[in-house]
Amino acid sequence: MSKNNPQFPYADLGLRLRRVRERLQESLVEASGAVEIEVEALEAIETGKNRPSEDILMLLISHFEVREDEAEQIWELAGYESSKQAEDVESLAGRAQQEQGQPVMVMPGDLRIVYTDMLHVSVNDYGVVMNFMQGSGPKSPPLAIARVGMSREHAQSVLEVLQRTLSQAAQKSLPQQVQSPKKPGASTDRRSKSDQTDKRTS
Repeated sequence: MSKNNPQFPYADLGLRLRRVRERLQESLVEASGAVEIEVEALEAIETGKNRPSEDILMLLISHFEVREDEAEQIWELAGYESSKQAEDVESLAGRAQQEQGQPVMVMPGDLRIVYTDMLHVSVNDYGVVMNFMQGSGPKSPPLAIARVGMSREHAQSVLEVLQRTLSQAAQKSLPQQVQSPKKPGASTDRRSKSDQTDKRTS
């Protein structure tokens, strides 16, 4: 981080992010909308006035599809713990496959269901990482509620299972065509009207 100007302590970080955005020819409006923050908030980040939260920085890196080595540098400029972004799940999974296929055991700490309304997916040499986010208000940045990493092959199988399950659920929810029963006495009414007509003509 820059120590030259106390008003802009993260000028180096902001400059790097701005160059990445301009390299992709994205406007402030487009980039801020992609990560669901205000334009003013992104502008303050790029000028170095404010430091983005870890969640927002992660979203920016994912949205810009920054290379892993450059993402490492950006993470360090922000002053956050680096080391492959705090030993991401995909790094652990990649090393486990290399070390004689030894599995990585993850003990669940909380099995409650969490709901998400936003998803960012990033792919690199280690596999796929899905960042599940939850909005916290119209003017508040989204919060990361879960990060799941897996191999590309497993991600493809997850996609197939999800599509198949949703298709089956859609088929079950289709309304069945049921013929409405005839109202009692309906045929009797028609016959009675016919009889009345015959009586008038006779």
